[in-house]
Amino acid sequence: MDWLKEHRTKLWVAGVALLLVFYLVLTLNRAILLLADPQLIAKAIGAAYLVLPVIGAWALVREIMFGAGLERLGRELEAEGGLPVDALPRTPGGRIVRSAADAEFPRYQAETEAAPEDWRSWYRLGLAYDASGDRKRARAAMRRAIALHRGTTEAPGSSH
Repeated sequence: MDWLKEHRTKLWVAGVALLLVFYLVLTLNRAILLLADPQLIAKAIGAAYLVLPVIGAWALVREIMFGAGLERLGRELEAEGGLPVDALPRTPGGRIVRSAADAEFPRYQAETEAAPEDWRSWYRLGLAYDASGDRKRARAAMRRAIALHRGTTEAPGSSH
């Protein structure tokens, strides 16, 4: 049961990804059938249907790569002892109390402003945005952390 709890999100993502792949295969099949139809309007619809699997596959791969990148950075930061302690109060439903998250936010914002090229500060800022309920900025901060991490994997202040 612990294994299931630990991998619940990955199983959910795999299930949704499989459903999307199934949908994309069906869409591609319909596109091929419509392209084979002698009527011009059917061919046009078939050509338009070809775009959907391409966009869907691109979005699926991009999101899976984003999630894998976040997980990799999270494991690395955890191994360094750099993850913030999850001590924010929660509602009875398990959600973080937003006012408490908002009160902690300036600390992570200041850390990122002080070290704008450190992926670790951007990762923590992304967690702070997420805790405050700002998903759009959380994703942007996490994307920045991933991009910065690609540029360097050594700790700030260390040298070769």
